[in-house]
Amino acid sequence: MEILRVEHLSKIYGKGENEVRALDDVSFSVEKGQFVAIIGPSGSGKSTLLHILGGVDRPTSGKVFLEGQDVFAQNEDQLAIFRRRQAGLIYQFYNLIPVLNVMENITLPVLMDGRKVNQERLNDLLTTLNLHGREKHLPNQLSGGQQQRVSIGRALMNSPAVVLADEPTGNLDSKNSQEIVELLKLSNKQYGQTLIIITHDESIALQADRIITIEDGRITKDEVIR
Repeated sequence: MEILRVEHLSKIYGKGENEVRALDDVSFSVEKGQFVAIIGPSGSGKSTLLHILGGVDRPTSGKVFLEGQDVFAQNEDQLAIFRRRQAGLIYQFYNLIPVLNVMENITLPVLMDGRKVNQERLNDLLTTLNLHGREKHLPNQLSGGQQQRVSIGRALMNSPAVVLADEPTGNLDSKNSQEIVELLKLSNKQYGQTLIIITHDESIALQADRIITIEDGRITKDEVIR
């Protein structure tokens, strides 16, 4: 079943001689529960694409549909709710709130919505991410790998339609990198979580169900691996 559809997506920065076409007529769809890796050289448009899929940035033209909903037909308030509930974003540098502890960072999207925290899901995530005993720790009391686990927990807390990870292992050593990838794969299998990862790491890309290659803002290859 299709969960995400991108139609003729373009993103242009600047005008005239300074015009940069970060994305150029990109179209593809993703099935529910699929693990997709997006690869390509620096400056190819990967991060721009991910930020548009997550509702963080608007396209110059084209459409994004998530669970049949036209993402950019929404106003800014609706988009903010969409980002909290439908798109779980994981960044290379964690983007945790330094004055909030582990539990507060993970539950932040729920609390910002004014909703009650699902304690069973929170406990399940703390167990899966091996964060029990660190609930009250602040980000600066955690290792890089632990901080990235917290950011994964935050992304998964609201059971989003899709998890979008931008170079999630780019700031970690090889051991922590593989642990983070295994946790993301576990979320893909255990929760049926649709997962889209941007990565420079070929070994990570090869663990995905599908690899999309982007160069100069265009899709140059789209391969189903398994």
